[in-house]
Amino acid sequence: MLKRVVVTGLGALTPLGNKVKDFWQNVVDGKSGAARITHFDPSLFRTQFACELKDFNVSDFLDRADIKRTDPFTQYALVAADEAIKDSGFDLNAMDPFDVGVIWGSGQGGMETFEEQVRDYTLGDGHPRFSPFFVPKLITNMASGMISIRNGYMGINYTTVSACATSNTAIMDAFNYIRLGKAKVIITGGSEAPITPASFGGFSSMKAMSARNDDPQGASRPFDTERDGFVMGEGAGALVLEEYEHAVKRGAHIYGEVRGAAMTADAYHMTATHPEGLGASKGMQLALQEAGVSITDVDYLNMHATSTHVGDLSELKAILTLTKGEENKIKIGATKSMTGHLLGAAGAIEAIICLLAMRDSVIPPTINTTTLDPAVPQSLNIVLKEAIDHQVNLTMSNTFGFGGHNGIVVFGKV
Repeated sequence: MLKRVVVTGLGALTPLGNKVKDFWQNVVDGKSGAARITHFDPSLFRTQFACELKDFNVSDFLDRADIKRTDPFTQYALVAADEAIKDSGFDLNAMDPFDVGVIWGSGQGGMETFEEQVRDYTLGDGHPRFSPFFVPKLITNMASGMISIRNGYMGINYTTVSACATSNTAIMDAFNYIRLGKAKVIITGGSEAPITPASFGGFSSMKAMSARNDDPQGASRPFDTERDGFVMGEGAGALVLEEYEHAVKRGAHIYGEVRGAAMTADAYHMTATHPEGLGASKGMQLALQEAGVSITDVDYLNMHATSTHVGDLSELKAILTLTKGEENKIKIGATKSMTGHLLGAAGAIEAIICLLAMRDSVIPPTINTTTLDPAVPQSLNIVLKEAIDHQVNLTMSNTFGFGGHNGIVVFGKV
């Protein structure tokens, strides 16, 4: 018999706040995390802004040794995981350490480390003076490894990679392992540190990102007629997933239950979503089917909606395929309009948003959308401009990634 899986801890390090409380408040208030890039001089780039972390000093959270041997994407993971673990309050001393695992996600891994080491080599005297930490800092699985090492968790441990669907993939895997009885607690989520010259330059040259350099805070505008691409973000989101009976027995606070999850592939294009949203609609259908609900039971749908012309519309088509004329029953939002797109960490922070929307009966706004694209059906119930009070018992979070990866997770109240 499959076990029930609940969320008992949350941690967030985002462009809108370095703790869950601050992050959530700024999301509800409709704040934008976008501004001109400070990590490097962006003057010669087509896009010159992003959603960076604010007032974050890693030395406030980690010691010098851990900082020296980790890339920022791992540092972000450790900080967010620390908050989630503390929030959950489970006692490892009362457990078998092999019952606690880590399934983390990152789409790019140690990009800053890679760029620094290659730059030093190519601009140096030709001698291969690479750091002994080069490979450990670079490899994508190091975030899950370091969370485990830091906390003594000896259970299932690995990292998922499915581009911008990565975090939802990690959450889904953690969900499956716990309900199969292979772990009692799993730390899951995702982290990304992609605001580096090469990473940023690659997306910029694809013209995938907005070039609204004169108005960074208004640049991410899902469904708007003037949308011109996504805004890159950085950070991490962490969730503690736990076997329901284990959580109840120890008196844990439960944010919500993972009711269903699914993945599909578009099998269509390297970077573009399927124009009719075929993979997305099937993924949503499968996740809802596993949860034992229909799409019209969903109170709040957090869309992937990155503000690209094709992507926004294909996702809407996927939703319309399932709702069959009843799309107005669902409240829809696109929080990347505020946070920017955290790539492999996007699903994690959006899962947190979904869970807190249930807790507080509040649906965050989609900001910056002033004139809806004529191709967007007027029947869609998109929450624009300001948050609304609304009873939320069931939420769904969509994520889609380069390569045609679709990851969907459904959360419900317990």
